[in-house]
Amino acid sequence: MSKIREIMRASPVMPVIVIDRVEDAVPLAQALVAGGIRVLEVTLRTAAALDSIRAIAAAVPEAIVGVGTVTRPAQFAEVKAAGAVFAVTPGLTEELAAAARAADMPLLPGVMTPSEVIAALGWGFDAMKLFPAEQAGGIGMLKALGGPLAEVLFCPTGGVSLESAPKFLALPNVGCVGGSWLVPKDRVAAGDWAAITTLAREAAALRG
Repeated sequence: MSKIREIMRASPVMPVIVIDRVEDAVPLAQALVAGGIRVLEVTLRTAAALDSIRAIAAAVPEAIVGVGTVTRPAQFAEVKAAGAVFAVTPGLTEELAAAARAADMPLLPGVMTPSEVIAALGWGFDAMKLFPAEQAGGIGMLKALGGPLAEVLFCPTGGVSLESAPKFLALPNVGCVGGSWLVPKDRVAAGDWAAITTLAREAAALRG
């Protein structure tokens, strides 16, 4: 699955995952997949991230494991070597765009303003993460962007909840949403994988 739009369409919600302990990576991924959520964004926010990606890629073949919080060009080669099949950035520069192309890695770049959307289109991207979604204007911003920039498919991330996700997903220019509510830190710390699967099942049902 090489195209970012295909990846976005594989799950209505892309969980934004922060893993503190490598030993949690595989059971967490298995719990999400069991609930019907296959697309996983493991963020590069902890020292355990790269090893967690390696573990998930090796042990949970049903998962489409990607990496988030990519902010430096050199990270594309690192995460691809670890087994990630797509990347997500909080913003986009020409250097990051070039590095993604060089690594031949599907990228979901972060944008917040119309000018950033136009710049991303110029670098060859027509699928983007609206981030932070609520601060960027949320539903209203996406509706406004849908007129002059109708060719862009968005994954709004940041402030999206189980309650608000259906309103985002109902928009024609939204392919999926990003959310951290599927992986609450207390449930992960407790190893309550059944609770994670329940949350994933609720999220997977949002596409109807």
